[in-house]
Amino acid sequence: MTCNPPFHRAAIGLAMLAFSMTAVQAAQPAASLKVSSASFNDGANIPSKFTCDGADLSPDLHFSSPPTATRSFAIVTDDPDAPAAFAHWLAYGIPASTQRLPEGASTPSQRLVHGNEGTNGFGHIGYGGPCPPAGKPHHYIFRVYALDVIPALPPGASMEQVNAALQGHVLAEGHITGLYARDGD
Repeated sequence: MTCNPPFHRAAIGLAMLAFSMTAVQAAQPAASLKVSSASFNDGANIPSKFTCDGADLSPDLHFSSPPTATRSFAIVTDDPDAPAAFAHWLAYGIPASTQRLPEGASTPSQRLVHGNEGTNGFGHIGYGGPCPPAGKPHHYIFRVYALDVIPALPPGASMEQVNAALQGHVLAEGHITGLYARDGD
């Protein structure tokens, strides 16, 4: 059995992710959010329990106080080293009072308690951890956005829908990057 993501399923739509997220970020000068994790350090390896080789738990995420006009948070996690843009986690409508998501807030059997989650590149709603092909480490960027709206998106929204909901509404943003590599089978 292989865990390699099915890139061909949504390659065209997800390829728009890189362009769309750049457009979201370039549309306005956003303030900075400090994003950290007790699960891994920025630029360090992600432990296997947060990957397809482990329990596939979402990692702990902390984010600093957002601007006062913040109404909600969104999280977009992707793998820029994949052959096509690949979303590992789309979360939105997270209450503005939230400054931490605990480890395992999203798992294969549990969704976020407060907020909604979109469909990841694996075709499932919620978090889908790192699962690169064997070889060099891939980078996994956990981007957190403070928004001036609560996106009116249902669970299972696509990357395109999430991008559209974020456009023009990002007040602040920050990120943390983790690495993960798999040995050959």
